[in-house]
Amino acid sequence: MTVRNSVVSVPGSTSNLGGGFDCVGMAVDRWLTASVEIDAHAHGVRIARSGTLAALSCSALDDLLYAGFAAACRQAHHETPPGLSFTVTSTIPVARGLGSSAAALVAGAGLADAALGLGLGGGGVALLVSQLEGHPDNAAPSVYGGAMLGVARNGVHGESDDRYVFSPLAVHPSLAFVFAVPPLEVTTAAARAVLPAMVPFTQAVQALQRSAALVHGLATGEAELLTMALTDVLHVPYRRALVPGYDAVVAAACRSGAFGGTLSGSGSALLAIGPRDLAPAIASAMVAAFAANGLDASSFVSEGAVGGMRSGHQDARSETWANPAS
Repeated sequence: MTVRNSVVSVPGSTSNLGGGFDCVGMAVDRWLTASVEIDAHAHGVRIARSGTLAALSCSALDDLLYAGFAAACRQAHHETPPGLSFTVTSTIPVARGLGSSAAALVAGAGLADAALGLGLGGGGVALLVSQLEGHPDNAAPSVYGGAMLGVARNGVHGESDDRYVFSPLAVHPSLAFVFAVPPLEVTTAAARAVLPAMVPFTQAVQALQRSAALVHGLATGEAELLTMALTDVLHVPYRRALVPGYDAVVAAACRSGAFGGTLSGSGSALLAIGPRDLAPAIASAMVAAFAANGLDASSFVSEGAVGGMRSGHQDARSETWANPAS
């Protein structure tokens, strides 16, 4: 028996935002949309990809969309159906620090939840994908939208715990989030590999200060707090060399009115935060600075109020949404 298509639409995300390493992320206005058709009489997994995913060459069984679907089935103790046909398209740049991996995992888990009635809900999907990735700062905003804080419970009261607490963060409406995306891939594995195993105590204290400045600066729009928050001391100093022209691009953004700039996730995309009316000038300056370093970058501007995952069903004959969840 073939069931109606289940459909999900998931936003990309930017994580860390300077001082919020592995705990703060925000949904961005780039989207992955996927559907699945389940046929109980078929066998095998097929994936039709388009958009930024068209160039992917991995097998269907190795695709993160399927990985998220299968992980959700395991979590709910539900057998993964033998015949699955996915269709997926995306405008999220791949391997650029904009949450393409998390979006695929969220979409897969969301599809399984919607199609099979697993009962995970948004919270279950966010927790599952955070556990799969080992950090919550991409999964949470992709599921819930907006800016999110994710905190690991592990070690609280001395207990071993793989759960996370998620909480929305306020974002001041005056702020614009400007992205410059060069044609350069930086894998999460490569970006993690350059991080030190330990940092000095004084550096850790600075990192805590910048993290607090980020949360309050996002809420209030205070320029000085955001400048300090975006001048990270915990991960950016070790990763900036992975992106040619990093310092020049950030400096160009600041000269054009940005409060500061940083890596989006682990890069290669760079993020600047500034006043909304200056966003076009900031974007142009960042693209020009990348060009001066031999990289033909694109840019886009996102707000802090981008929504999270939507799921529903799609009639295969009409291609229309039915009962989407906001």
